[in-house]
Parts: sequence; structure tokens; C-alpha cells
Amino acid sequence: MKQELYSGKIKSVLIFVLTLIIFQTSALADSSIKLLKGQTVYVPTYSYIYVGFKDRPLYLSTMLSIRNTGPGHSITILAADYYDSNGKLIKRYVDKPDKLNAMASMQYIVREDEKISGPGANFIVKWESEHKSNEPIIEAVMFSTRSGQGISFTSRGRAIKEQTAN
Repeated sequence: MKQELYSGKIKSVLIFVLTLIIFQTSALADSSIKLLKGQTVYVPTYSYIYVGFKDRPLYLSTMLSIRNTGPGHSITILAADYYDSNGKLIKRYVDKPDKLNAMASMQYIVREDEKISGPGANFIVKWESEHKSNEPIIEAVMFSTRSGQGISFTSRGRAIKEQTAN
């Protein structure tokens, strides 16, 4: 009886240790830091979502947020282009390259009443740096308030092209 209890405890400890090793290994794999000279980033957005039983559209405002996570270098935002669900360019938010200092952030707003982009809208953001820099965090925050209630959610950008050359 005592040996079965001891054997059960050893199995529990081994399972616990293996679980810790698996989680630490996956955390290390996810935390790899890439230093880049630039990227093109696709950011999905939603100008509306459907609510209720009648599939009524709830129109949303969108804030594109760009955060320079590099503590040592500025980056330059070359483009923040907004496309509709059909891939048609709606608006260019960057007229000329815009410097984003180390640890700084910037935002661009798509108002809720701009209803022409559809539920599959997106941004294409292009950035570059003179020095190899940390990847910025680029995400869209969609939000709306109606009758005292609010909804908000985020969508993280995904790199579709990287510039790694010296």
C-alpha cells in the first residue's frame, strides 16, 4: 500500500516536471527576439460585426496602433494604407515618412460612420529603420458603444514581408 502511494507520488511529480519543461520550452520559442531593418505588416480590421438574431450590423470604430518596442532606435513609418473587403485602397494615412521615436506610439483612427470598408477591411503598414530594431507591435482596436454598453476587441498584425539585410 505504501509503495503504491509512493509510486503514485513519483508519477505525479514526473508529470508536473514534464509539464513545466514543455511550457518553458514553448515560452522560450515564442520569446525569440528578431532584429529587423523593416517590415510590411498586414493588420485585419472589422468595420462592423453582426449582432442579434436578425444579423444586424454593429458598426465599429477602429484605431490602428503602432508601438515602437525598441528601446534604442527610432523607426520610420512609410505607409499605413487602409483597404476595404474587396482589396480596394480606401485611404492612405501616411503622406510622408513619419519618424516614431524609441518606445513611442502612434495611432490612426477610422471612424464608425465610415461604413464603406466592410467586415474584411485591413491595413498594410510598412516601416523601416536605419539600424536593426525590435519589431513594433502593430494592432487594430475595434470598438463601439450603444445604449450604455460597449464592445471592444483587438486584432494583431502579421508580417508578410521582412527586410533583414544590413
